[in-house]
Amino acid sequence: MSKLARVFAAFLMAFCFHSVKADEGLLKPFILGSKGPGELNAKIDATKKALASQGFVLVGSYSPYPDTEILVVTDDELKKNAAQSDKGGFGAMERVSVVKSGGEIQVSYINPVYMANAYRMKGDLSGVASKMQAALGKVQAFGAKGLSASDLRDYHYMFGMEYFTDPSTLAEYPSYEDAVKAVEAGLAAGKDGVTKVYRIDIPGKQETVFGVAMKGEGDNKYMDDKYIMSEIDFRELKSAAHLPYEMLVDGNKVYALYARFRIAIDFPDLSMMGAHSFMNIMKSPEAIRKALTIAAGGKP
Repeated sequence: MSKLARVFAAFLMAFCFHSVKADEGLLKPFILGSKGPGELNAKIDATKKALASQGFVLVGSYSPYPDTEILVVTDDELKKNAAQSDKGGFGAMERVSVVKSGGEIQVSYINPVYMANAYRMKGDLSGVASKMQAALGKVQAFGAKGLSASDLRDYHYMFGMEYFTDPSTLAEYPSYEDAVKAVEAGLAAGKDGVTKVYRIDIPGKQETVFGVAMKGEGDNKYMDDKYIMSEIDFRELKSAAHLPYEMLVDGNKVYALYARFRIAIDFPDLSMMGAHSFMNIMKSPEAIRKALTIAAGGKP
């Protein structure tokens, strides 16, 4: 081999090594814990027990559509980190999906480290990530080509679209207590098809996060969980742990992350146009904002 060839080969090896190391530093939104044969209800029960064995507390669950169950859990580390972070309630939980697809059962969960950076939290939730892996396993991360922690902390889908720091203000009340009471009442009544999945109170703060299910038909289908996911969750590995959406009472105001951020942060590689694209759910961000506003007792 000539000297020039050896230099080129060394350069190529160094470049490939650098690329691999760079990729290792990228974060993806979902983690596949396990995939294989089984029965859905049995796997749901086993997943609940595995989470409890690592100290996670189940705060809510629901089935947004057939063959899919969403479990929502929290623990002391999640709540402590939420308490130390601005609007940290948005990241005070772990969402887990148990999905029957293609004759197999997939158990997946939102990546805690990805979430911590996307929601600009004080800690990176690496301890939660270790406990989730111990409970449910880790076959692979998926859902995107990957983003660095710094890019996630300053993420928006494209120019002119919302950041984490641009939530929608759904309603305002005289006090925190009044705001929580109004949201509880709205969700209990199922206003505009929005109902409660869970509630987590953040310790030491006047902050409460509600997870909500959204169901709509006809002209109101654009806020519907099943409709939206039918358009964007189309790949082999299912991303149902994207659900449910959140409403956050912070002081005397009720907020929600605008859907152009909330959807995009979990599906950052989704194309703008074409089949299974953001164009197909173009009406959804405003439909979601309107539905959550009505549920919060605000004026859409």
